[in-house]
Amino acid sequence: MSVFEIIGGTKLKGEISPQGAKNEALQIICAVLLTPEKVVIQNIPDIVDVNKLIDLLRDLGVKVEKTGYEEYTFQADDVNVDYLNSEEFKRKGGSLRGSIMIVGPLLSRYGKGYIPRPGGDKIGRRRLDTHFIGFQNLGAKFIYDEGNDFYKVEASSLKGCYMLLDEASVTGTANIIMAAVLAEGRTTIYNAACEPYIQQLCKMLNSMGAKITGIGSNLLFIDGVEKMSGCTHRMLPDMIEIGSFIGMAAMTQSEITIKNVAYDELGIIPNTFQRLGIKMERRGDDIFIPEQDHYEIDTFIDGSILTIADAIWPGLTPDLLSIILVVATQAKGTVLIHQKMFESRLFFVDKLIDMGAQIILCDPHRATVIGLNHEHRLKGISMTSPDIRAGVSLLIAALSANGKSTIHNIEQIDRGYQNIDARLQKLGAQIVRK
Repeated sequence: MSVFEIIGGTKLKGEISPQGAKNEALQIICAVLLTPEKVVIQNIPDIVDVNKLIDLLRDLGVKVEKTGYEEYTFQADDVNVDYLNSEEFKRKGGSLRGSIMIVGPLLSRYGKGYIPRPGGDKIGRRRLDTHFIGFQNLGAKFIYDEGNDFYKVEASSLKGCYMLLDEASVTGTANIIMAAVLAEGRTTIYNAACEPYIQQLCKMLNSMGAKITGIGSNLLFIDGVEKMSGCTHRMLPDMIEIGSFIGMAAMTQSEITIKNVAYDELGIIPNTFQRLGIKMERRGDDIFIPEQDHYEIDTFIDGSILTIADAIWPGLTPDLLSIILVVATQAKGTVLIHQKMFESRLFFVDKLIDMGAQIILCDPHRATVIGLNHEHRLKGISMTSPDIRAGVSLLIAALSANGKSTIHNIEQIDRGYQNIDARLQKLGAQIVRK
């Protein structure tokens, strides 16, 4: 297994461009299964999770061609649905969380969708009830093979209906939308997730012939159509990478320009980092972050300690809380980080404490960070990446720390960040993959 060796304490400088959005890619790549025509997708990131999903589509019989830099053409005109019953599919599908999103389009077009219990990050329970309850509402039969941890949904036809989702699940909403576009009649989804990636999926599906209204809200209307056509779609830049680079600039006291960020799609993210005291300037569609010796955490109006918590969009995405927690360790002031969604996502803070950070882990969901104000630098240690976002958070900590750090299990980081070591080297980071 590969490791990163990092010599911290070096100020970085230059420009960096975010990759295409991982979470969008895992949705829209599955949408190609809805049509036999060619679909062109641009700005696809070259990362492990996305490449695994593309390989899974190839195994299903989808014709996949790399037609340019970060551009692929997909054509699902000869899908082998029987592959879903194979042992190979059970093994491959179970290794990738994003594989759950093939179920909606397969159910919609072929009347069946199977999936083993998906893998992914070890960050706590990530239930799938919303997906399958939505499919049942559309008329599908749900079968769970407990002995093999295998999920099945089958339907001779799907019919539109009204549904109120039990939670505003992003992947659940995406899966139900893809199932509903070919269903008979109108489907109304209330409490739908409305993240930019869901908006992107809906816009892509509409360009393929779907009839979806209410895009950008939590109330979607989908009028079923008989067939879908091909299209060309360009993905957004990855907002989690953008947030990671903002945090990295502050922690390393560096001057960095983040290029082509699709600023208007970032929602509350820039403001959240600004509340940590980080200065930034919008320059067209770029974000310029000046070198800062210190940054001070804001308080609430009454002077009480600031709380930063994740929330459904347009609230703060939970994927950035690990980054924000790390950045707060070198701020001036105190902040309470409240991770509501995943009960294991804060368990990497023991590594930060070993590096010298002042953090009180209140419970599995909350941590209080007392910032060191860059007066006491973190120290380099050997550590292991437990998941994608914690891995990058530890990488940011290592870049700011005194001495050498070693990060093991960097395959977790590679799942979500494209050539991160090479891109950081161009900014002057002392990072080596071994």
